Amino acid sequence: MLIGVPKEIKNHEYRIGLTPAGVKELVVNGHDVIVENNGGAAIGFENEQYVEAGAKIIDSAEEIFATADMIIKVKEPQPNECKMLRPGQVLFTYLHLAPDPEQTKLLVESGATCIAYETVTSPFGGLPLLAPMSEVAGRMSIQAGAHNLEKAQGGLGALLGGVPGVAPAKVLIVGGGVVGTQAARMAVGMGADVTILDRSLPRLRQLDTEFDGRLKTVYSTADAMDQLIVDADLVIGAVLIPGAAAPKLVTAKHIKMMKKGSVVVDVAIDQGGCFETSKATTHQDPTYVVDDVVHYCVANMPGGVARTSTMALTNATMPFAVTIANKGAKQALLDDKYLMEGLNVLGGKITYKPVADVLGYDYVAPEEAVATL
Repeated sequence: MLIGVPKEIKNHEYRIGLTPAGVKELVVNGHDVIVENNGGAAIGFENEQYVEAGAKIIDSAEEIFATADMIIKVKEPQPNECKMLRPGQVLFTYLHLAPDPEQTKLLVESGATCIAYETVTSPFGGLPLLAPMSEVAGRMSIQAGAHNLEKAQGGLGALLGGVPGVAPAKVLIVGGGVVGTQAARMAVGMGADVTILDRSLPRLRQLDTEFDGRLKTVYSTADAMDQLIVDADLVIGAVLIPGAAAPKLVTAKHIKMMKKGSVVVDVAIDQGGCFETSKATTHQDPTYVVDDVVHYCVANMPGGVARTSTMALTNATMPFAVTIANKGAKQALLDDKYLMEGLNVLGGKITYKPVADVLGYDYVAPEEAVATL
């Protein structure tokens, strides 16, 4: 199979779909890989390293899309990339379709086979291809929050960990999954006063044990949110419904209740955000203010630490990419029900129910769609 790795074109996105090590793994398995010129150069993966790993360097994304059997990316394809996809071609990347009707329409029109990292599942539970970026984003959310609490950034002027004689800042984390746990680990490490809200009592028990009393766990109710949001200096939105739009758990009313100069970081913004006042921002212009509350809603947070993120992502996606290349998309999907969960679009059909439901498409079961390949 010919695998193509184009350069990412989203604002301040420096990650790349495969590291040189990932390329070598595919080449060792008998496949050809083409990589766009200087696709990874910004994060220290030079053309020479890709050539040494067995790839061929291609000058244009157009040639890669025109010739490759499978496209491996990081971020969702931009409109001009969607229009270069063709029937039967495999697209393997993050998609986040539920809040993005334009991309969904273009992918349906392309006829391509689109497998989304964020909905691939695992026999061990969880979302194995989303987890690495969730870990990165969770940790980054505290860095971003701490930075934006500084007065020069429009924040309250509070130090997350406080100092002797001065209380630490209060951090409220909404959601106790991978993002919330990693955010808590960073916030606790910096000495903040941390509370996690979640609706799963078993998960709250796990967190209580894991952090050994160094944070507070609270069962999430409307009343709990009303009480905790008033005192919070930093709120992290870490809620995920796989493949579906994020629920708006923090309302505009809650934002009005927060103190002037407090900060919210919406890690769920890729799925539409879990704050009612959220709108996607970029690394170039990451924040805006609503009711005197600083909002950080960068839609590709892990792109800020692109080298670490690329290496972590390739570690997770490469085994699946090798399987798809070795077997072909149809057999790989039929053989692995967890990979099948990642199939969102095939041959003009929506094959992931939460996306079909929220965007008003007819749903076709993935097994039924794959049978037509």
